[in-house]
Amino acid sequence: MMVKLNHNETLTYPAVYDQTLFGQVEQAHAMGCAAVGATIYFGSPESRRQITEISEAFERAHQLGMVTVLWAYLRNPEFKKDGSDYHVASDLTGQAIHMAATIKADIVKQKLAENNDGYRAVGFGHTHDKVYDELTSDHPIDLARYQVANCYMGRIGLINSGGGSKGHSDLGEAVRTAVINKRAGGMGLISGRKAFQKPMAEGVELLNAIQDVYLDDRISIA
Repeated sequence: MMVKLNHNETLTYPAVYDQTLFGQVEQAHAMGCAAVGATIYFGSPESRRQITEISEAFERAHQLGMVTVLWAYLRNPEFKKDGSDYHVASDLTGQAIHMAATIKADIVKQKLAENNDGYRAVGFGHTHDKVYDELTSDHPIDLARYQVANCYMGRIGLINSGGGSKGHSDLGEAVRTAVINKRAGGMGLISGRKAFQKPMAEGVELLNAIQDVYLDDRISIA
């Protein structure tokens, strides 16, 4: 069992997007949990505080022999430029993943990369032409592979998000994401809303289809 230590809350008005600690590692350990999870909104004004809080929490969790899982999401309105959403850029998400691994996340959850060149589009930070010319391409597997590379070359497990439910296309999208993640060197896929916002039988069918991808030896590293 895993307990997530921090959450957003939706009673504050006007709405804010922040992750607040609602529990302590010791409480999760006393409950018999094997793992703790947390979210950091990298790029947000609150991210420095969140990084410090979760770094300390993960250190304590490891002292108690627990696994740590980080939702390493980006959140900044400036990451949207000229009609493109760089919250799912391979370079920007890769940096968030690297920071997640650095503060001792054992498993990192990140949205599947859909584009690249976020640093240059937004016009800040540090990058290099080789990131785009040699280390990645426009192919979805290469974009995801760069995310895996930022997990200490895969030593820290990358789980991609399944995304929100869109209805009839959910099954195909979930299988596609699982194939990309596996062929890029990732370790799994979380598919929450795509599965639980459905009748039981349809949700189970979707989860079984994802499992089939990871159990199929014919689908391997690209």
